[in-house]
Amino acid sequence: MGNVVPSAADGMRDELARAGASLDDRPDQALARAEAVLRRAPGFPPAELLACQALRRLGRARAALPRLEILARPQPAVPALWWELAHVAIELGDDHRAIDALERLTRQQPAIAEGWFLLAGALRRVGREQDAWRADLSAVHAASRDPELIDAAVAMHDGRLDEARTRLERRAARQPDDPVATRLLGEVIWREGDIAAALVLVERAVAAAPGFDLARDFLVRLLLQGNRLEEALSHADILAGSPMKAPGHELLKASVLVRLGDQEAAGAIYERLLDQQPEQPQVWQNLGHVRKTLGRQAAAIDAYRRAVALQPTMGEAWWSLANLKTVRLDAADITAMRGALDTLARDAAAQGEDVFHLHFSLGKALEDAGDHAAAFDHYDRGNRLRRAMIAHDADDFSAEIAAATATFTAPFLATIGDGGCPAPDPIFIVGLPRSGSTLVEQILSSHSQVEGTMELPDMMMIAGRLQARVDDGEFPDLRAMIASLSAADRTRLGEEYLERTRVHRRTDRPLFIDKMPNNWQHVGLIGMILPNARVIDARRHPIACCFSGWKQHFARGQSFSYDLTDIARYYRDYVAHMAAYDAAVPRRVHRVIYERMVQDTPGEVDRLLAYLGLSFEPACLSFWQNDRAVRTASSEQVRRPIFTDAVDHWRHYETMLAPLFAVLGPIADCYPDVPAAISAGPAITCAATPDS
Repeated sequence: MGNVVPSAADGMRDELARAGASLDDRPDQALARAEAVLRRAPGFPPAELLACQALRRLGRARAALPRLEILARPQPAVPALWWELAHVAIELGDDHRAIDALERLTRQQPAIAEGWFLLAGALRRVGREQDAWRADLSAVHAASRDPELIDAAVAMHDGRLDEARTRLERRAARQPDDPVATRLLGEVIWREGDIAAALVLVERAVAAAPGFDLARDFLVRLLLQGNRLEEALSHADILAGSPMKAPGHELLKASVLVRLGDQEAAGAIYERLLDQQPEQPQVWQNLGHVRKTLGRQAAAIDAYRRAVALQPTMGEAWWSLANLKTVRLDAADITAMRGALDTLARDAAAQGEDVFHLHFSLGKALEDAGDHAAAFDHYDRGNRLRRAMIAHDADDFSAEIAAATATFTAPFLATIGDGGCPAPDPIFIVGLPRSGSTLVEQILSSHSQVEGTMELPDMMMIAGRLQARVDDGEFPDLRAMIASLSAADRTRLGEEYLERTRVHRRTDRPLFIDKMPNNWQHVGLIGMILPNARVIDARRHPIACCFSGWKQHFARGQSFSYDLTDIARYYRDYVAHMAAYDAAVPRRVHRVIYERMVQDTPGEVDRLLAYLGLSFEPACLSFWQNDRAVRTASSEQVRRPIFTDAVDHWRHYETMLAPLFAVLGPIADCYPDVPAAISAGPAITCAATPDS
């Protein structure tokens, strides 16, 4: 090359530039032009490199390899050579040679993510897993400075989802195997509401770069949203082995274990993290939740107390103490919570969640102190704040329930015929929260043939998927969609429910409880896909139940409960729907009236067991001795013998509950019977409520 004059070299570079333009589409043409240049200037490095690139694209990597090695010896600082040499070595299956080339490349160009990703793949193939993981992490770090990805991320965080998606889809057309862009596109699509499509993309990103911790973290959270708990745990286990140790990985695994019901394992993680670093109020709070669920009340109180000592404004920890129900917050606690509210009021960045949790906590503390007016005021403030943060349309919900009521009628069900999964395993306990359902669950799970699980979301997810087919326009209404399900479809859906819930079954007991209260909305669907399942409707006086629900801050899922009118309308929809289903399918549902259960527990337990076809066992009457984990708001109450002091507690607030009386009308007057026609008219005719 030393004999090539500058003007000639410039001409050859121009010619090579034209040849390079055809490299991807016409590598044969690019090779011919490069070889023509080399005949005029043997060893001319740009021509040699172009020839090797063309040879690889023509499937002749073996011919390119020795030429690249010769070319690289005098020019070790040219990244393009190592890039091409690495690709050739990979195509030839020589990962050790590829690793050498890629390590040289990444030292020279550490900001190029693709080089790191290629290195990670080669390292993984030769068994150097930890080194591969670190290479993936270096790739992600390099990608964090990519202007195109930064622009897309900014657009996403600013809410310009269409713009972010367009940018990322354009990039995907050029670089379809880019793990960072793929994960980011998955997040955009998740924010748009399409969890299934987001999951596909994030799984692809993790498969392409197994050491991409942020993608795997996001994948675990998406799997949790889809209730795919075993898969979530598998990925959380992998994440916990990352060479970049982070407490967040352990905390994520603990949250998966909690969802799986393995409270002991989750608690061990929290305790280990606190041994290493005790000043973590959030972890103390999480440990308190685990201990509460396991029935270790004194230890739970200690954990919650440690959390608020470290962070006095931590509203959820205060509420967790109050929510034990059996703990009385004293005057010093009330002073501390009021002080926390004052502190939050002066902090512009304060979390609204802390504020409403503190109001709920003060409501409970003042109620226990007998100051019912002040308690109601704090409950009202907390509910108003919470209601402003959630979306609940009572009209839309009533319309959905009316559609279900109109669908599952006796004439319609007669046309459907037999079908569904015949397994008798599930026992559904439905109704409203705070209706005594946890008490019923604890009684039944004390029987040797019944396993208690938790509030399982699976039936609601199946129902939601079917409703989406109506919402997407595939069917004109719910009735048409349900009518389209063949006997085989219904069997498949019932089997899907059993398969999805199997992960929560830890014993060989033949029956198990699903205590998701909201499943009353899907009682017709349950009957169609699981015809031998049992349904127990736990019902409590409408004023007592609605007021108790309104006082309770639920972690998630009960969006109707933060306004007295909303919760009363929800109760009214529930009573109307269940009455209609009782008429359509008599004796399908067994109803447990809470007040009767606390007045005559042996008699009600006998009737309950008879409905289930189970023989009496004394343990059902000493249910409070059952040490199973309980996750609901009534966890501590069901660890004591039945008490009656909550039955008429609402009467302390009767003058403040006008919205409940106005909406419930005859439903409250007739209880435990139901109005013959569910209406708010002045004439009330009550019809007996069937027990089964």
